[in-house]
Amino acid sequence: MTVLSIGYPFAPVTADPAGGAEQILAHVDRALVAAGHRSIVVAPQGSHVAGELRTIPAVDGEIDAAARTRVHGAVRDRIADELRGAPIDVIHYHGLDFGVYFAAAALPQLATLHLPIAWYAEAALRSGARLLPVSRDEAARAPAGLTLLPPIENGVDLDRYRPARSKSDYALALGRVAPIKGFHDAIAATRRAGVRLLMAGRLYPYPEHRRYFAAQVAPALDDWHRWIGAVAGHAKAQLIAGARCLLVPSTAPETSSLVAMEALASGTPVIAYRSGALPEVVEDGVTGFIVDDADSMGDAIARVDTIDPAACRAAAEARFSAARMTAEYLRLYERLAA
Repeated sequence: MTVLSIGYPFAPVTADPAGGAEQILAHVDRALVAAGHRSIVVAPQGSHVAGELRTIPAVDGEIDAAARTRVHGAVRDRIADELRGAPIDVIHYHGLDFGVYFAAAALPQLATLHLPIAWYAEAALRSGARLLPVSRDEAARAPAGLTLLPPIENGVDLDRYRPARSKSDYALALGRVAPIKGFHDAIAATRRAGVRLLMAGRLYPYPEHRRYFAAQVAPALDDWHRWIGAVAGHAKAQLIAGARCLLVPSTAPETSSLVAMEALASGTPVIAYRSGALPEVVEDGVTGFIVDDADSMGDAIARVDTIDPAACRAAAEARFSAARMTAEYLRLYERLAA
């Protein structure tokens, strides 16, 4: 079986990527190769995959309209090149913008909806791609008349993310920098609770994200509220495992939360807003707390020691392993290609 995976064209795919869609693509690519299938991945320069990489130019600088037009054209050209070559059994899209380069081809085409379904263009949702949600909440938000496949929940590497022998005294907020991710609320919550906060994440070259960081995050930084930038690999795993708790103050209709799953695998309780699928990931009172605002998040931090780290790890092992997820993807590919 040959699967052509199309990554989001503005984020590289590596062994430890920053973006959630790229993490899922990387896991599935490795699983395809391990199972003896052919995996072809279209992704920006700087990517590294287990299968065969087909690069497109990386954007150096601001991602503006001209950059999008140029890169989307490169993706269309790459897809066309592959379709002229050896037979492809399934095309799998991972980007929010997949409708712009969706192939006019008579073969199964799958799109995982990594982001809220309302963020996708109507034309993309009606393109003919088989649409795959990653949570029940996302599936329930589908527009009337739109048919979705049964959800495949995301998963994480349970060997990489493991509990630490002891916890430190800091709360952690981790993710991409954007207003909807709520770093300013994490700051307010930890001030209310009187605990230290470490914040980590990637600041992408979007003007609105940079303005948000400059206006609402940077001015609040001090010895108790520190920004440490992007983290990855062993350093990220250690940071999560050592945290007293993970804060997820997102106001977006989250389709999933890989960082929450990583925290649970690390035995770290999660305190999250009641946004999208977050209540599907975090069991209130068992693996963390679901709250409604910064004040209630601060109050929950004071109660987080009532959460058993072993219960967090057990939940991750039962539901959120990458091995379970990739097995489901491979079975789906086989059904689509049959």
